[in-house]
Amino acid sequence: MPRTLVHVVRHGEVHNPDGVLYGRLPGYRLSERGLAMAQLVADTLHDGGAQVRLVVASPLLRAQQTAAPMARAFGLEVGVDARLLEAGNILQGRRLSAGGPTALLAPDVLRHLYNPFTPSWGEPFTQQRDRMIAAVASARTAVDAAGGGEAVLVSHQSPIWALRRALQGQPLWHDPRTRECSLASVTTLTFDGATLLTHDYAEPAAALLPEKPGVAGA
Repeated sequence: MPRTLVHVVRHGEVHNPDGVLYGRLPGYRLSERGLAMAQLVADTLHDGGAQVRLVVASPLLRAQQTAAPMARAFGLEVGVDARLLEAGNILQGRRLSAGGPTALLAPDVLRHLYNPFTPSWGEPFTQQRDRMIAAVASARTAVDAAGGGEAVLVSHQSPIWALRRALQGQPLWHDPRTRECSLASVTTLTFDGATLLTHDYAEPAAALLPEKPGVAGA
């Protein structure tokens, strides 16, 4: 059976001048730089000779916008998979970035941060892991059925990181500040049938990354 590649892409930079932790809130779109990031990832895949047969994204606007140039590059439509959605977060809608690090020490925020293992502030890491693994399996199966090739899945930082830690056999709990999952980054999973052979990480849009991304990015 031919090898199948699944590229799991984090969306590009979001227009968020107020520093809101936007989570699953609707309407948050890519910034001009975010659009450029998405195009750069599409160009990198296309110019590198990728054989993309499927492009699927989280239903959130920023993920759909990131997926759009990749779909265009390969003459495809963007599919939607709710399993790629951002992690649920009790704190969404708050202006944490605008308030700086001390915003996390506010009593009405701090009371949700008591358990980093589940985590207490939102959707369990185990749930994020399970839905991401299922979305990857569905994409791989679809590409295999089409004769092989590659798939692109556009998602969000926390679910992608839960997926990566699971594949690496690491505990799902972690310090969110240590995630290796930059804006518009690409985690590539290589399969032989249902067997995962390798997982690789790249930052095609590294030159466009902001110097100090805020905590609102996800």
